[in-house]
Amino acid sequence: MKTPIYILGIESSCDDTSASVICDGKVLSNIVANQEVHAKYGGVVPELASRAHQQNIVPVVQQALEQAKITKEKVSAIAFTRGPGLMGSLLVGTSFAKSLALGLQIPLIDVNHMQAHVLAHFIIDDATTPPPFPFICLTISGGHTQIIKVTEHFKMEVLGETIDDAVGEAFDKSAKILGLPYPGGPLIDKYAKLGNPKAFAFTKPKVGDLDFSFSGLKTGILYFIQKQQRINANFVEENLNDICASIQFTIVEILMDKLKNAVTQTNIKHIAIAGGVSANSEIRNRLKLAEKHFGWFTYIPKFEYTTDNAAMIAITGYLKYLNKEYADVSVTAKARLKVTEN
Repeated sequence: MKTPIYILGIESSCDDTSASVICDGKVLSNIVANQEVHAKYGGVVPELASRAHQQNIVPVVQQALEQAKITKEKVSAIAFTRGPGLMGSLLVGTSFAKSLALGLQIPLIDVNHMQAHVLAHFIIDDATTPPPFPFICLTISGGHTQIIKVTEHFKMEVLGETIDDAVGEAFDKSAKILGLPYPGGPLIDKYAKLGNPKAFAFTKPKVGDLDFSFSGLKTGILYFIQKQQRINANFVEENLNDICASIQFTIVEILMDKLKNAVTQTNIKHIAIAGGVSANSEIRNRLKLAEKHFGWFTYIPKFEYTTDNAAMIAITGYLKYLNKEYADVSVTAKARLKVTEN
């Protein structure tokens, strides 16, 4: 009888401390400790984030092991986020993973956070099916916006990416302009459901076929709001749902336009999404519609595997473990890491 492979995954790239245990590709636990401290600052404060990770990491790992109903001695290997992310936050997870792996005398596996977002699709779950190779993955988060061609688990090619701001930042900054609290992206999604997406028109940026730009759109939204508020001080309050619907419609149109171009250029019709912004309801709706309209096959992960979480780190670690791709204890965290770097 085959010995089960238990991978403990640790994620600490930004402001969420997470630990997960998977057994042979199935999630047994996925614990995430959110940090509330950043809301009053309107964004993540790196120094406060790394301090909170130090406080959270031991109880979070303990909780993950307890929920998985295993002891640390059963763990086959420890996977951790090496990068990209905030350096202070990454160091907490890296140091903890190294120490625990040394103490238990088990393999250490470094994981590229951006690859893990893509590979979350390979978590074994009755409710979802992994995409077949090759597929295109739209990776959308607070820090990244990329169209990636995936030909094998660890063979990825960036077809297009943002030349300035990420889509998650566009959502959050637009929300800030409207006076909504941080993080504002989910709130735009919430109010957009009640509004008219065609109420206000925003100009879509003109960049390459597969590249993105959101800086000009953010500026356009700011000037539009400022102009309307000079005419009517209560403009935002009176039109909040319509403004949110129009902003969301424009952003999702930009994403869908680029995906259509990618499908045309590659002739690949298996489309996956990954990253925190893939929790957005309008993006999910439009992808489902694309199956009917364009004959695409779309792969949408469960909500809990879209935002930063350790289950995606653990599944990536599991795939590396099968190939015996272990890290040396001298491995260091790296704040900047491309999705193509293993």
